[in-house]
Amino acid sequence: MSKSPEDRRPLRIALMGTRGVPARYGGFETCVEEVGRRLAARGHEVVVYCRNTTGADATLREYAGMRLVYLPALRRRSLETLSHSGLSAVHLAANRVDAAVVFNAANAPWLPLLRAARIPVATHVDGLEWKRGKWGPVGRKYYRLAESMAVRCSDALIADAAGIQDYYSDQFGAATRLITYGAPLIAPGRMERLAELGLERGRYHLVVARFEPENHVHLIVEGYVASEARLPLVVVGGSPYGDEYTRRVMDRADERVRFLGGVWDQELLDQLYANALVYWHGHSVGGTNPSLLRAIGAAAPTNAFDVNFNREVLAETGNYFSTVAEAAALASEAEASPEAAKTRGLLGQQRAAQYDWDVVADGYEQLCRDLHARRVRQSGGRRRPSAADRTPAGVA
Repeated sequence: MSKSPEDRRPLRIALMGTRGVPARYGGFETCVEEVGRRLAARGHEVVVYCRNTTGADATLREYAGMRLVYLPALRRRSLETLSHSGLSAVHLAANRVDAAVVFNAANAPWLPLLRAARIPVATHVDGLEWKRGKWGPVGRKYYRLAESMAVRCSDALIADAAGIQDYYSDQFGAATRLITYGAPLIAPGRMERLAELGLERGRYHLVVARFEPENHVHLIVEGYVASEARLPLVVVGGSPYGDEYTRRVMDRADERVRFLGGVWDQELLDQLYANALVYWHGHSVGGTNPSLLRAIGAAAPTNAFDVNFNREVLAETGNYFSTVAEAAALASEAEASPEAAKTRGLLGQQRAAQYDWDVVADGYEQLCRDLHARRVRQSGGRRRPSAADRTPAGVA
């Protein structure tokens, strides 16, 4: 059946709630860049709201076909996202678009402003933010309330993992549209950049993560140190706030652990993934994670923290840990059986082919068309939570 003219015309689409592009931080930013540039290439006018903070090039007004709008943010962990998104919402309300996608349920307090401006909006609710260790009791309560508000005030909800879909269905009786992330497939062979770091193919363990408790970098480091491993553990990442957790991680390390800090050179990062003996993934609350997808797309054998989100991606190709002793055993096993690890990595790469950024962009494009045509608007555009105070098994 052919599409109607309304379903073929270019749209004006706003993507807000993230640090912006070029992507240099996390999953939301990666998604905005990969999806936004594809939508722009298809003829849509894509506006991305970016934070005018340290390290950002606020003179950059266009990137990969996307129009960039830079606005300030309070440089404070508890207020940075919310303050920037508030300014973005005000700007967007005065410069209406056909559809908006808000990333992060924490930005839900600004949804009524977009609704008042008659802008159809979908919220990408991501993972279980209230479980992150960096938030105290007030922060956790805020995020629980923000989830409920996102459910009530969004025209549509986006989940990037089946586990997130289950959570919103159980807690709120709310439907979500499942749109995962993509996994870039990285061809094997290239390793010339490893020499810059004094590394050799297949002769190092790798961690790529922000230093936050729920990413379990401390557990991985402690397990590795307790193991019989002799090859170095290379740790990529850090904390944007230089908090106490970073010291906690480093205090657990010995001379075998190498901290590289943030690596924003994508070519170097790809070669680190593609040539690792094993990749360690400790993320536990964020749904489908782009770092995990990039690792399996590079055929990196993966040891992952044992939660449903990671099992959903890796299935039988992953090895899993949840304690220091289990991590130690897996570190020793990887060095004792490198060929078995390599086989797991190749099987993981086959799974990565299921995560295609072009298909992801198709999902966002169709959702934006449905938003513009008001095909997803329910009664008043609101959903009522049916069990907001219940926590499903395996989540608390």
